[in-house]
Amino acid sequence: MQSLCSMCGVSRKDIWRNSDIRKRCGLKKDVVMRVERGNHKAPNYEEIVQNMLTNFQTLGANMSIKLHYLRNHLDKFPDNLGNYSEEQGERFHQDLKVMEERCWIAGVDTNVSAAAWDSADIISAIPKRSPNALDNCYMYTNSSQNETIKCTQWVYDDRYRTSSRAIEWDLVCDNRWRGALAQTMYMLGVFTGAVVLGGMADKYGRKSIFCWSAVLQLVFGVIVAFIPEYWTFLAIRFLYGIFGSAGSYITGFVLTMEIVGASKRTACGVAFQAAFAFGIMLVAGWGAIIDNRQILQAIYGLHSLLLIPHIWIMDESPRWLWAQGKSREAVKIIEKAFKCNGIKYNFDRDLYVSRGKVESQKGETAPSATTIDLFKTPNLRKKTLNVCLCWFANSLVYYGLSLNAGKLEGNPYLITAILGFVEFPSYGVVIYFLDKLGRRPLISAMMLIGGTACIIAAFISAGSMASTAIVIVGKLFIAGSFAIVFNYSAELFPTVVRNSALGLGSMCARLSGALTPLITLLDSFDPKIPAILFGIIALISGFLCLFLPETMNKPMPESLQDGETFGLGDTCFASCLGKRHIEEEEKMEAAVPLRNINEKV
Repeated sequence: MQSLCSMCGVSRKDIWRNSDIRKRCGLKKDVVMRVERGNHKAPNYEEIVQNMLTNFQTLGANMSIKLHYLRNHLDKFPDNLGNYSEEQGERFHQDLKVMEERCWIAGVDTNVSAAAWDSADIISAIPKRSPNALDNCYMYTNSSQNETIKCTQWVYDDRYRTSSRAIEWDLVCDNRWRGALAQTMYMLGVFTGAVVLGGMADKYGRKSIFCWSAVLQLVFGVIVAFIPEYWTFLAIRFLYGIFGSAGSYITGFVLTMEIVGASKRTACGVAFQAAFAFGIMLVAGWGAIIDNRQILQAIYGLHSLLLIPHIWIMDESPRWLWAQGKSREAVKIIEKAFKCNGIKYNFDRDLYVSRGKVESQKGETAPSATTIDLFKTPNLRKKTLNVCLCWFANSLVYYGLSLNAGKLEGNPYLITAILGFVEFPSYGVVIYFLDKLGRRPLISAMMLIGGTACIIAAFISAGSMASTAIVIVGKLFIAGSFAIVFNYSAELFPTVVRNSALGLGSMCARLSGALTPLITLLDSFDPKIPAILFGIIALISGFLCLFLPETMNKPMPESLQDGETFGLGDTCFASCLGKRHIEEEEKMEAAVPLRNINEKV
């Protein structure tokens, strides 16, 4: 038996489909509520904001509230820029050093000048590790004997850089582990921050965690440039990993995604990621101009100054406030948006606040959500594991292709800048197609192409034009899928654990980044093994992405229950077989129009 509208006596299904009937009843199609067994469900944040927006009859009015949010938060671009340029600057000039080294030969090299690498004296004093390369760790005891000893001093290739951590601390040969440990400490900091700060942002708010992290990121990013001692340097690297990546970057992205509607999430999320590519180019530019390592690192750290104004100009996420039962604060921010844009709109604030309180009281007895809740229910657990693999694979292929890029001949700063620049077309493709094709098919296709490129690159000789082209194409596609996974993750998981979910994904990405150097050691068995392994993992993850639900133009889930039911049974294969259409028809039967939300009930 079909339910009828109490206002016009027409069935709910006909109201859903017929715009004339909705108009006659004074209703909007978007303003509908789901019912279960005839009981109305309390409106959530998405429905209330949507109800406000549907009262505006022009596109300009609809856009203006969102433009207010964008105006307050477009400066997330400097957030991403400050975070990425500093982190990559540290890696570029300490871990991924751009110089080569050889043993220092007494009587041939002096403190004033070093002998040419291809001079007869050098060639006779140092054995070769390959036909075209000198050994960097051993030298002959004398030119007439074949016995070797370990080097104690080194001469560094200074064509592109004369100052770096590697040069200062001789992070070569038996000391290579120190460079690896420095990177491990950074990753450990990211892991710690993702768990601790991700959960704190879900519990105490996005803004407070972001602002504190921004300040500490600035402090640690600058002082690390002047640390002369290795072990203190490790401690600062650990602290920067906590606040720089997990604290400001992930929390800033979550806040950005929570303040815009579904139709604007693609542009805002991808624009946020575009700063990543710009940061790569900026790192290369500063590195090419400034040779002094301390000055260079300090400049990278000072980029974080761009984050400090957020303390005064940024609002808390209204979506998070609403989910926490702080409906009055959420409504005030929405009112501020109207006022800032000169929109005169009278709505019953007390009614919105009271409805928010009613909804929050239902969940008062439930404990605060944590990262563990992502694994407690089957649908959330499957989505979480799938997304974690997606983060892991994207990072693995991204850095795997970067390692192939490191084998390209030429100025390393120019090559790095070009590889950053080629990501911009990828972001343009993502923005154009993401709201046309959807998240699921696009990220799957890009990962499959990126993984294939990684495998093909393994069978092409390094330094050739074909190898360069494959690396650039692969980098373009994997950069696009990396941008999508940020948006996709934010849309898949509920508000109460969204920051924790993205923090967990970031942990998986950092884990793969830490494992990449270890996997490359397999090239001692066969140079093709690392790239093939990277590509296979990407292909597997790209296929499994087809089992994730589509989120295009869908309201983001709020509670854990919403997260569990969101996309249940929605896979690419179900959609292809037409099952999804049947499910939507069944849902329409259970949909009723929402009366004017300002009406007293």
